[in-house]
Amino acid sequence: MASLSFLSLPPLPKIRTNPNPTLSLLNSYNPSDSVSSSRFVLGPRSLKRRMMNRGGAVCYAAAFRPQTLQWVSAVSTAVLVFTKGTTIQKSFLVPLFALQAPATVISWIKGEYGVWTTFLALLVRLFYFIPGELDLPFLTMLLVIVAPYQAMNLRGSQAGLIISLVISAYLAFQHFSRAGSLRRSFDQVSVIPTLAIICITIVSCLFCF
Repeated sequence: MASLSFLSLPPLPKIRTNPNPTLSLLNSYNPSDSVSSSRFVLGPRSLKRRMMNRGGAVCYAAAFRPQTLQWVSAVSTAVLVFTKGTTIQKSFLVPLFALQAPATVISWIKGEYGVWTTFLALLVRLFYFIPGELDLPFLTMLLVIVAPYQAMNLRGSQAGLIISLVISAYLAFQHFSRAGSLRRSFDQVSVIPTLAIICITIVSCLFCF
């Protein structure tokens, strides 16, 4: 009898099966779990709307980054230098570019390649005539190279931003007053410089405010 009790196995535990798997899912749901609660509360449309809102905020912030505004101002200034259809005094574009150009452009002008480019342009200008559209970029590079550090420190400062705003506002006043009317400033000939002047004015306002 002792050997038989030693060989006897304990009874197996009873396995309870749930015929409805949905009930087991609901029973295992824990409201304190933030991940699971967010899955149950937020539907696909809410998640999509939240992702779109986040993406729009990122795009909006990226569009108004200082580097982006500096590139917009630099491109608009270059457009005003090389295009016709405006009677503004283009020499004011030289200090405006020096104050609002991106730091990478200023570093390139002050670097070895920029110095050599300015030196070769100076040699060409000594012996040949250079039109005004090409003379202004040369003067801009020369101004950036020979400018003392006190003048270059105005970049990004409050005084430099005010100077840029005054220059852009004066150029906008010259352009629109000499055009005769707002409608004439958007003619086929002068629409590109008009848009460029609007861009540099808006960028200067955004930097100040």
